[in-house]
Amino acid sequence: MSDEQNRAEEAQAMERVVNATRQVQVAFSALLTQYPPQGSGKPSKIALQTFDAALQSLEDAQAAFDEILNELLDGNR
Repeated sequence: MSDEQNRAEEAQAMERVVNATRQVQVAFSALLTQYPPQGSGKPSKIALQTFDAALQSLEDAQAAFDEILNELLDGNR
């Protein structure tokens, strides 16, 4: 892979982490509205599933970024 392709892949991996972090923030904010004083304290199944999916996306994005970072640290990029 060329240096340009490597940099593009690295930028995409970082952007994926940033986007996933934003998704977690949005899902968490939505979940918070279901607790007092606004909500009943019983979050909906869909809100919990959305939050869980957002967390999983963030974990996946971080794992992919970690692989690239390890390659950089090992001098393989």
